[in-house]
Amino acid sequence: MASAERAPEHGGVPAELMLQPARANRGDDASPRGPAAALKRLGAIGDSVMITHTLFSLPFVVSAILLETDGRPPFWKLFWIVVAAFGARNAANALNRIIDKDIDAKNPRTARRHLPSGRLSARDLWIFTAAMLALLVLGAAMLNVLCLALLPAAGILLFGYSYTKRFTWLAHFWLGLACSAATMGAFLGISGAFHLRYFPLTAGVALWVAGFDIIYALQDIEFDRRERLHSVPARFGERGARVIAALSHLVACISFASIYIFWRTPGIFSAIALAGCTILIAAEHLISARKTATRIKLAAYTMNQIIPIIFLCGIALDIYLG
Repeated sequence: MASAERAPEHGGVPAELMLQPARANRGDDASPRGPAAALKRLGAIGDSVMITHTLFSLPFVVSAILLETDGRPPFWKLFWIVVAAFGARNAANALNRIIDKDIDAKNPRTARRHLPSGRLSARDLWIFTAAMLALLVLGAAMLNVLCLALLPAAGILLFGYSYTKRFTWLAHFWLGLACSAATMGAFLGISGAFHLRYFPLTAGVALWVAGFDIIYALQDIEFDRRERLHSVPARFGERGARVIAALSHLVACISFASIYIFWRTPGIFSAIALAGCTILIAAEHLISARKTATRIKLAAYTMNQIIPIIFLCGIALDIYLG
């Protein structure tokens, strides 16, 4: 039988054992060093934490700033708010990759991610996390006392999300709350105080994120149930999850429209943008109806990177051209 065959030996040592050190040495010699290696590793870290998905949060952050300042934000406030939001979002994703490493390794859909596959080490992502948290703290400290005082709450949101799926199907809504904290943080960074008008738009962002995260989780119903992980699809099934996602998105669209109640700047361009966002959100549900990986990714990721940009463009056009 082939399984019983032995490799040729040289001096009593199997050939495959003689070859292993040579392969290892060749790999070490071929590995890139210096600035090129550092850039390659940074690129891998960026891919791992999906740094391009910052597009989910930053346009809403900038929209909040424009609404609250009537399109005239102080430059340094704008700068430090963006720095803090960028740091918070990427720290959260890096922590998620670290905390969920073992779960990702078991799931065929996520087993090829950078940590489970060995392309990055946990140390790489811990260093990146520390750097991103430093940006968050620095940005908050440069804004005002309230933003600085709320950092512990931000820490609970960032650290807590990755653990929620271990005990509650509300994990999607925790994620939404964590993402929407950037929008609330933008408002607070400008004014330094809580106001009622901040909450509807912030809630809209939270429910929008929760809705598309539920759609994304449809891929993992069987895995989540087998591993006793909690999610809306695992708890309520595919049909129930789709209903909850649709309701979340319905309330999100209504909350987005609240900008007409609380600010005077939204006009025709914002109305067009809101209509476009609503159409795209509805399209997500239609596209994801056939539960293929490609369609789910298109519905939950690609389309939701476009929605915040459309929202921001509508507000900006009304402010500067209206």
